[in-house]
Amino acid sequence: MNVENAYILGIESSCDETAAAVVRSGEQLISNVVASQIATHQPYGGVVPELASREHLRAIVPVVRQALAEAKHTYASVDAIAVTQGPGLAGALLVGISYAKALAFALDKPLIAVNHLEGHIHAVLLDLRQNKERQKGNRELQFPVLALVVSGGHTHLYLAAQKGDAWTYENIGHTRDDAAGEAFDKVAKLLGLGYPGGPVIDRLAPHGDAKAVKFPPAQIKHRDRRREDSRAGEPGVEGDDDHPRFDFSYSGIKTAILRYVEAHGMRDAIEARHRALANIQKPRLEDYLANCDQTTLNLVASFQRAIVDDLVAKTLAAARAHDVATLFVTGGVAANRELRETFEREGAKEGLPVYFPSRPLSTDNAAMIAAAAYPKFLAKDFAPMDFSAEAGLVLR
Repeated sequence: MNVENAYILGIESSCDETAAAVVRSGEQLISNVVASQIATHQPYGGVVPELASREHLRAIVPVVRQALAEAKHTYASVDAIAVTQGPGLAGALLVGISYAKALAFALDKPLIAVNHLEGHIHAVLLDLRQNKERQKGNRELQFPVLALVVSGGHTHLYLAAQKGDAWTYENIGHTRDDAAGEAFDKVAKLLGLGYPGGPVIDRLAPHGDAKAVKFPPAQIKHRDRRREDSRAGEPGVEGDDDHPRFDFSYSGIKTAILRYVEAHGMRDAIEARHRALANIQKPRLEDYLANCDQTTLNLVASFQRAIVDDLVAKTLAAARAHDVATLFVTGGVAANRELRETFEREGAKEGLPVYFPSRPLSTDNAAMIAAAAYPKFLAKDFAPMDFSAEAGLVLR
C-alpha cells in the first residue's frame, strides 16, 4: 500500500444528500457524486428524517458505483473506506455507516470514521491544494486557523492547530438556537418562498433595499444550559475572561420577521405567492420576482444583511481575540454571495486571509470526508467494526 498515493472512497449521508467520492492522498479530487433529496423534502419545507433515511437506502449503492466508475476505480482498487460518523441525523448516518462497514469487511479494507464538521474544514484545504495558484504567493498556511462552519445544521467557530499530519480543534463559539442556514430556510418558508431557503434569498436580496428594515443585534444574556460541562471552550459552555466565547443566536430575527409580516398585513400575499410557486416545478428568478412585491424584497434583503453582518462581526472579533493568522469560512451558507463578498472585504481591511471552498464543495459532499480521512489513514487511525453513528458528535 502506497500511503503517498492513497485513493480513499468517501461516503456521506448525514442529512439530505447521499454522496460518494474518490480522493487521492487528501488533495486530488478524482470523482464526486451527490444525489440531492430536495424534491423529496420540498413539500414539507424542511428535511423529514424518516424520508431522508429511506432516500439514502435507495441511493447509496448507485451513488457509490457511479463515484467509482467516474474515478475509473473498482471496489478492490481503493485503499480505504471513509464514512461520516456524525454529527447529523441518526438514521441517515446509519445508512452510510452500515454500507461502509459492509464494504470494508467484504474487501478487507481499512475503515475510517470522520467527523462531518472536520470534513467541511477539509473542503477548504482540498480546494486550496487543487488550486494552489489561489494561495497568496503560494505561501504555507499560517496557524492558528479560525474556521467558521456555517450551514443548515451548524454555526460553529473552531480554533484549529496542527499536530503532525492531523489538526486539533477548540470550539470557541456556536449557535444557541437556530443555525444560520436553518434561519434562512425558516424565513423563506414563512414568506412563501419554498425550500431550500438560502439560495432563493441570496438570489432575491440584490433586488431589495438591505437598509429598509432594521433588526436589533442578537442579545445573548442567558447561560446555555444544554451542557452542564464546566470546561471552557466546549460547546454550550460560557467563556471566562481568559477564554471568551463568540456565540450566535438567530431565533430572535425569525420572530422579528414574523412580527413584521403581521404588522404589515402580508399574510394574503404570502399565501398567494406560495400557491403560485407551488405550481411551478423549477421556479426561475423571474418567477420569484413576479410574485414578490417590493416590501417582501426589502425584507429579504434586510434579513440577509443582518445575518451576514452578525456572522462577519462575531467571527472577526474572535479572530482578533485569538490573534489568528488565517480564516476559513465553510459549510452550505459559505456559498452565499453576500457572505463571501463581505468576509473578503472586511478580512482584507484587517490583513486577514480568508479562504472558502468552491461552491460545489461548500454543501454536503463526500470529497470532504475522503480528504479529512487522509491524515487518519497516515496515522493508521482506523475505526473498529463495532463503531456507531453519533448524532451529536463533538469536534476536538
